[in-house]
Amino acid sequence: MCRVLRVHRSGYYAWLKEPESRRSKEDKRLTGLIRQSYEVSGCSYGSPRITRDIRELGERCGEKRVARLMRKEGLRAKTGYKRPRYKAGRPAAIAINRLEQNFEAQMPDTAWVTDITYIRTWEGWLYLAVVIDLYSRMVIGWSMKPSLARELVIDALLMAVWRRKPKHKIIIHSDQGSQYGSDDWMRFCREHNLEPSMSRRGNCYDNAVAESFFSSLKKERIGRHIYSTRKDAKSDIFDYIEMFYNRMRRHSYLGQVSPYDFERAACGNL
Repeated sequence: MCRVLRVHRSGYYAWLKEPESRRSKEDKRLTGLIRQSYEVSGCSYGSPRITRDIRELGERCGEKRVARLMRKEGLRAKTGYKRPRYKAGRPAAIAINRLEQNFEAQMPDTAWVTDITYIRTWEGWLYLAVVIDLYSRMVIGWSMKPSLARELVIDALLMAVWRRKPKHKIIIHSDQGSQYGSDDWMRFCREHNLEPSMSRRGNCYDNAVAESFFSSLKKERIGRHIYSTRKDAKSDIFDYIEMFYNRMRRHSYLGQVSPYDFERAACGNL
């Protein structure tokens, strides 16, 4: 048999013991990672995004190889899938844009910005709302919930009010999401001496500080994980905000010090 196949006898017996090639084994392992990324994305990712997911895990693979393995498994991005968006409704242009992209504040608790983002987990989406003080870029309020209910943004603002206990009127700037145009939101703002401000519709640059925070969060922490549960995600995001971002992360805008150190130094100068 070995003579007919023109292979060395030792090679033939080695193949009998382990007929699957190293390349085939590696394809199987990568296929598992591809399927994980595909399912976590809600079956919305094609080969370009899945390739990025896998590379972020430290794997070396090309997009063509990922595309080939996806075709083999019958994995195709669902064109009808849409990522989570804020609930549709009438434009909430009930407050003027008081910041007009001026994100510099001369004192703490002069102007706050707030926004919402989402984090994927095996259990489903987790939504995060934050409130940031423009003076120090500190996250002074946050809330995480499995839905986009109005309580998500109000709880984040409640934490900010409880922590800072403002004595004067503060601008609170948001986009035109329906949560920020609700009666509950406006009532809370009136009761706590907060003056609503809203971005122009569809203009992310009007809330660039909040967008920048979410970009850092996803690049420095969330992008390195695929969370099994919402509880795991909450724990990790809490650690990022309270233990790293506020107290340790150096900001070029603040002269390479953390928001906590910046505010602490400012207290001695005010």
